[in-house]
Amino acid sequence: MTTTAERMRAWEGPAIFSFGFRPFFLMAGIWAAAAMVLWIAMLSGWDGPPTAFDPIAWHAHEFLFGFLSAVMAGFLLTAVPNWTGRLPITGWPLVGLALLWLAGRAAVAVSAHLPALVVAAVDLGFLVVLAGVLAREIVAGRNWRNLPVLGLLGVFTLGNALFHWEAAQGGAAAQGLGLRLALGAAVMLIGLIGGRIVPSFTRNWLVQRGETRLPAPPMQRLDKAALLVLGAALLLWVAAPDHALTGAALLIAGALHLARLARWRGALTLAEPLVTVLHAGYLFVPLGALGLGAEILSPGTFGMAAAQHLWMAGAIGLMTLAVMTRAALGHGGRPLHATAPIAALYVLLVVSVIARLLAGALPGEDWPLHLSATAWIAAWGGFAVIYWPILTRPKAAAKRPSGGKA
Repeated sequence: MTTTAERMRAWEGPAIFSFGFRPFFLMAGIWAAAAMVLWIAMLSGWDGPPTAFDPIAWHAHEFLFGFLSAVMAGFLLTAVPNWTGRLPITGWPLVGLALLWLAGRAAVAVSAHLPALVVAAVDLGFLVVLAGVLAREIVAGRNWRNLPVLGLLGVFTLGNALFHWEAAQGGAAAQGLGLRLALGAAVMLIGLIGGRIVPSFTRNWLVQRGETRLPAPPMQRLDKAALLVLGAALLLWVAAPDHALTGAALLIAGALHLARLARWRGALTLAEPLVTVLHAGYLFVPLGALGLGAEILSPGTFGMAAAQHLWMAGAIGLMTLAVMTRAALGHGGRPLHATAPIAALYVLLVVSVIARLLAGALPGEDWPLHLSATAWIAAWGGFAVIYWPILTRPKAAAKRPSGGKA
């Protein structure tokens, strides 16, 4: 039977289309930096691209649905073959998916010149086709355990559809139901998948170093309870974002996920930033829940937008950077070790999130926003530069780092 390696070798085109993580991680990194540059230009007085979205809606859409959808595609197109034992999507089908994603970015950018239904159809087309491809693989591989991941991708897609509808109706889509629904799905995905990979990768690294203090196995009673409470809190937030019950539920969910994270032994991983950053990224899941809960119960603490960015820039931004830097190294045949430049990317991303939170707490000051944007651009622009050769060149012969694999 054809193996994954044989399928990849059979592709005679550019190496970037030999595996799903390659084009989508690269496009996600470039777009994360470029979209922020465009956003800063728009805030500085530039009219922006000819989009039908208001500037804030465009900013929210392109970071949540544009950037994150590319990351999700890169991760899932790489992970699902491992989950199902089936062959990865490579070559021309992968080229087609990449073009669909680019078409969505272009359609949103020039949406002022297109019917709203056409813009929505083009943008949603990528997520619908991606979900169809993944559903076929999961069903064919009888990998029922990962159907919740597919379900959350469906909820994310529905959120995008609602966002387009709200924008077309002239509503504040950036504060609407569609954004909350999609953001909630993304946070649940981090809780679900992060709950598998963070303790697993941490355990592997600690065992190779001879450490006996190991993370608690994934999906124990506390993990399941934390996920159930988070899911309930997110549903309340989607339906009633300002209700006191929602704020209380988010605080409880945040506390449970702090307890969950504490059992994964993150403090023992400081010698390898490639592992530590997974814990730091997951930390923003409970911090976001606690921040939103506090803002709901005590409005004006640091502003709802700043609190929400603990999830959008913190949990999503840092966790995606953590997964992308690690997966690209491993699948690219490089040592699983964060060099100083890679570690600097993590620091820049954390600085960006903290500065964005300060911007909410100091509404009269502009410097935190400038610092946040600059650090974000440097982090993702740096990722694109550092990982360009890893993502665009054939897989290298792996070498074991002196500290062991993560």
